[in-house]
Amino acid sequence: MTGNHRILVSLGLGTAALAAIPVIAQQRAPTSGPIARYDMRAGTVSGFAAMGGGAGGALSMAFGGGGNKVQKELQLRLGSSSLPVKGGAKADHFMPAGAKLGKSVALVTPKLERGGIDELPQKPKGRILVYWGCGEHAPKGQPVVIDLSKLAAGQVPAGLWSTTIIRDWGPTLQNSKTFGRWPGEDGKFVKSDSSLIGAHRIVANYAPDISFTLSKDFMAALTASNAEQASGASLLSWNAIPDATGYYAWVFAGKMAPGGNEMQDMVMWSSSAGRQFGGGLSDWLSPAQVAGLVKDRTVMAPTTTKCMVPAEVRKAGPDFRMGMLTAYGPEEDFAYPARPADPKAAWNLQWTARVRHRSMTSWMDMPGMGGMAQQPEATTEQPKCKKKGGLGGIVGGVLGKGC
Repeated sequence: MTGNHRILVSLGLGTAALAAIPVIAQQRAPTSGPIARYDMRAGTVSGFAAMGGGAGGALSMAFGGGGNKVQKELQLRLGSSSLPVKGGAKADHFMPAGAKLGKSVALVTPKLERGGIDELPQKPKGRILVYWGCGEHAPKGQPVVIDLSKLAAGQVPAGLWSTTIIRDWGPTLQNSKTFGRWPGEDGKFVKSDSSLIGAHRIVANYAPDISFTLSKDFMAALTASNAEQASGASLLSWNAIPDATGYYAWVFAGKMAPGGNEMQDMVMWSSSAGRQFGGGLSDWLSPAQVAGLVKDRTVMAPTTTKCMVPAEVRKAGPDFRMGMLTAYGPEEDFAYPARPADPKAAWNLQWTARVRHRSMTSWMDMPGMGGMAQQPEATTEQPKCKKKGGLGGIVGGVLGKGC
């Protein structure tokens, strides 16, 4: 590790520890700690991604098996400022019986970790046409056209991905002295009928014991439909989800070059009123953060159930379209010990825990294929991550997929 890397890791440990302190704890800074930070991300996935086709984070998360069109996803992450006691790192999360994951799941410590990254293929070709905002027609000034042939190999066009909405993965291998995560290599996957409600306990040889009780379960599934309008626009409609704090939609479409062997144009559209793509929008967001994004119209309000995708998006990407709708959900925060009533008393924080929720649905539409309504049945086998050339490789960046 170089000197610069040591500095970055040290800074990361400090800032990550601060960011991991729940809102209830941040009302007063602790005297010390937390020693351990725990992060749970629970999601409900429906539509195309739940049928084995995979999209976005669905390619790398733990899904339940079977042919159901609704699946669950769960990610666990433990970071500590302590080294393991007696041997290698060991950590287990003991679940309530309703989780249907056995007595516990083991968090593994990876040698290398790469999170979700918005990126371009190494040899980009063609153009990107960027649209945003709900409406029958795209307003003046759209699309923004990016000619990939004028960029250096692998270079990301300035302003393409959001830099204001940061991914917050909580504990990572880089910002923790010892780190563990699940899914691992135990062959266990959260099931479509799993429940998180109840008592949870995390026991590790590099962190204090963590215990909390969850009252929030996986969110309900989203069901979306697309209805083409006479104008050529598409009306995206969905069911209201209890506990949703806001909604965000995007569409990725394409136009093939003559001959159909390469992509000529890739079309990107998001429901954001301010041209926001990728970044933290692809992940789990806290209710407080979503509230601010609803206010500036980056995220649609939780009462919204419709959004018109402009006619120009369909016209510019006639050969295929795929999209995703995300409902951001509630968060539960825990900290131990509780903040002392006496403001002058020492508060040595041992651990914090954060549980975030979301629900997602996705769809794919290719002319002559019936809207891709019929997909292969779901599987617990995780797809292998491969680098893709041409514009197709950018899909991973749009969806927030990392290798």
